[in-house]
Amino acid sequence: MARLILLNKPYGVLCQFTDEGGRATLKDHVPVPGVYAAGRLDTDSEGLLLLTDDGGLQHRIADPRHKLPKTYLVQVEGVPDEAALARLRAGVDLGDFVTRPCGARVVPEPAWLWPRDPPVRFRKTVPTAWLEIVLREGKNRQVRRMTARIGLPTLRLLRVAIGDWTVDGLRPGQWREVVAPAAPVLEPLAKRVVTAATAAANAPGVRRDVRPAPRRR
Repeated sequence: MARLILLNKPYGVLCQFTDEGGRATLKDHVPVPGVYAAGRLDTDSEGLLLLTDDGGLQHRIADPRHKLPKTYLVQVEGVPDEAALARLRAGVDLGDFVTRPCGARVVPEPAWLWPRDPPVRFRKTVPTAWLEIVLREGKNRQVRRMTARIGLPTLRLLRVAIGDWTVDGLRPGQWREVVAPAAPVLEPLAKRVVTAATAAANAPGVRRDVRPAPRRR
């Protein structure tokens, strides 16, 4: 049976199990052999990271084609207006690619939030705000690039959920094992399209006596 581990990755920990430079890695927090990260989380980001020993499950979690939503809490420098949030939601042109539409809203600072080590450096003259951003893709440093493009540099970034899995109840460096799903996390898009097409074909009022075209001789 596949193993699935939820880790609250601390700030400054590499998303790998070895490092020749002696930096902190996943091995310092997850003493479980044979598991690997399903997706990545930047060294300077915190929060939920999934690990599994099942290659198929790892692929389904990490592959953006399965559209598994990833929820982030982002502390930014500055306070966004509705126009800035609309730009995030619609998709941001980052030069090398345009982000997909996403969820973005201002939220209060979470009461459960743990202090970061080392602390975030603030500019006393500039206010900050917290955003909740929900992506269904995950390019390199995407959230930071998105907020920077609209003039709101990211100060702190936490991933709090991947699909229905959350970081709830886990302090930095803590992990727990959960039951791995026996079926794919999300149905492939092609299967959903076929299902929708079948439903449409069977809808009331749709003729089903269409004969195939004769074959050419």
